[in-house]
Amino acid sequence: MNTVKYYSQESLELLKNELSELESKERPRISAAIAEARDKGDLSENAEYDAAKEAQGLLELKIAKLQNLVANARVLDESKIDVSKILIYSIVTIARTNDKKTMTYTIVPESEADLKVGKISVSSPMAKALIGKEKGDSIIVDAPAGSIHFDIINVAR
Repeated sequence: MNTVKYYSQESLELLKNELSELESKERPRISAAIAEARDKGDLSENAEYDAAKEAQGLLELKIAKLQNLVANARVLDESKIDVSKILIYSIVTIARTNDKKTMTYTIVPESEADLKVGKISVSSPMAKALIGKEKGDSIIVDAPAGSIHFDIINVAR
């Protein structure tokens, strides 16, 4: 399952740095731990060896996942984005229709989502309702408490 995912240049660099760190520092550290445990004798009753081998397996799985992410990552060219419509990396100000309470969100890839700083995942119900809309449009978001109506106040980059 090789799905293309979009990242900002900064986020992609963070992924690449993490991958590099795992490959250049963690992999040799675990290999050394395996070699040290192997030198202690009988492998059939060597808990250190078993633990090091398990850690190696988990590390290799994480490296493989990161390699796959990096291989299928695409950097979003923000200069080619239609700024009149809401898309990924749009900064959107909305107001609840019933009480006019305003909120501002940035729509980001799942890996960058952080509600505490106003970054919502492109796959969230709110973002799905916003994508493709424009300033002045209205949306309805289905929430556990029922449908909530919002007006789109502003769209920016």
